[in-house]
Formats: sequence, structure tokens, C-alpha cells
Amino acid sequence: MTSILNSLKIISDPTRVRILSILEDQELSVAELQEVLNMGQSRISTQLAQLRSEELVSDRRAGKNNLYTAHIPDNLRNIIDLAVVEIPETQQDKSALTHLLSKRRDKSRAYFDELAGKFGKHYVPGRSWKALAEALLKILNYNVVADLGAGEGTLSQLLAQRAQHVIAVDNSEKMVEFGTQLAKDHNLPNLEYRLGDISDPPIEEGSVDLAIFSQALHHAERPGKALRKAYQILKPGGTLVVLDLLQHSFEQARELYYDAHLGFSEVELFSMITEAEFQSVEVVVADKELEPPHFQTILAVARK
Repeated sequence: MTSILNSLKIISDPTRVRILSILEDQELSVAELQEVLNMGQSRISTQLAQLRSEELVSDRRAGKNNLYTAHIPDNLRNIIDLAVVEIPETQQDKSALTHLLSKRRDKSRAYFDELAGKFGKHYVPGRSWKALAEALLKILNYNVVADLGAGEGTLSQLLAQRAQHVIAVDNSEKMVEFGTQLAKDHNLPNLEYRLGDISDPPIEEGSVDLAIFSQALHHAERPGKALRKAYQILKPGGTLVVLDLLQHSFEQARELYYDAHLGFSEVELFSMITEAEFQSVEVVVADKELEPPHFQTILAVARK
């Protein structure tokens, strides 16, 4: 019989309440809890040990991992439910758990991860990611596209070959001037450059079919706001695509590339997109550079 007083002492810590809330319906490993809570392994293991001491969680062995489950007694349930509401990270935990479970269900992902790791290691004449990407861009068929943080507009020019209208937004006057001239030189009258910030793009609400952030979101001071603005300019059913850097520790990027953020974790990007009210959110790591500092590319797709 567990002591109610000891149990109350245990759940007085917000982190332990978060763990109980997460484990109540899902069996997770320590590594999975790390991903959801964005905490270190030792901290989580310490909290689990205390919860186990009062029989509030149990574990079982599955292969190389221990899987943990919560057991919340009836006399503590109301208290925990009330405590969860007061914890500011609760919504983030829910989004992160949803993302984790989505990855679990995607049985084919492990196969494609393995396949992607082999692509390009053996020479095949004419085969490259660049060629495949350009081929796919040429078959896209969107009416109005917003390239947010377009730079000189290489992606915008490719999209303009199929879309009816492409709006390329950048906050650099020289980039906008350069891109505008390129559009004229390449005879792309449907490609329009606009000076503006990706956190408040000069685009009418509900007017865009596809909004893209290609290695632009980590330059935004408030990436969550930029995503909410993208939601606003999209038509109902419109598509969001984000290509960015996976979270890294290459601090020199702040000075070399003027990055405001050192990339984003899968969970962080998933949470920001979900909080911007997008649906059907998918986030994957799409590529890893072979040269140091081994930047990885994260890809997210969602619907309004």
C-alpha cells in the first residue's frame, strides 16, 4: 500500500506530473520521454525512479529498452488532472507525443530512412537529388505560391515554370531588385518579388495555395509568428512546406549566416506548426551533409 502523503510529495514536482500525464495512456522508453520532454536522460531517469518508489509507474523489458507505464490511483487522479492544467508545457507535451506516435505508426519510415542513407553512395550516371527535385518541381501544379524568405529566388524561378503566380518575399532590397531582374531576364512575368518580412508578408489573407519556407524560418526572430502568418495567407486546404536545419550546435552560424536560431528539433517544429492551427502535420529528417559540421535538413508538410 502506497502512502498518500508520500505520493502527494512526489507529484508536487511539475516534471513528474508531466511524466505521469504522458505515460498514463502510452508506454514509452526513456529515449522517447527525452524526445517528448526535451530533457536529459539522467534527469528523466531520476524522476522515474522516484515515481516507481511510490508505484506510480512500472516498467517492463522490451529488447534493449525498458518501457514505462503510469498507474494513477483514483485518489490522486483529480489532483493530477488539475495540476496538468497549470503546467505551461502541457500543450507542447501533447504535440510532441502526437508527433512521436505518428512516427511509430509510420512503419515504412524506417525503410526509407535506410534507403536514403544509401542513395548517392554508388555512382549512377545522371542520378542526383538536384535532378529529382527539379523534376518534381516541374510537375507541381499550384495556382498561387508564396516563397517566404526567397533570397535571390532560385526556388521561385523553378516554381514559376508551373504555377500561375509566384510571390517571392524577402526583406533585402538588393535581393528583391536582383530577383526582379532575373525574372525579367528569364521571361517569367508570373514571378513577382515583394519587399517584406516573413513574419508579416505583404500578401492578402486567404490568397495562396502553397506557402514555402526554404531555409528561411531559422532567420525569423519569432518563427511561430511567421508560421501563423503563413496560415493566414493560405486558402482553406492550402499547403505549407518548411525546409530548414535540424537543431545543431554550430554557434558560428549566428555570425556566418546571421541565423537567429540554430535550427529546430523535429518536436519543436511539429509543435510550432500545430500551434499555428495547421492539420495533417508531418515532420521528417530529409538529408544529412557529409562534410562538417554535418548539417541535417528537416522537412515539414502540413495543411490548412
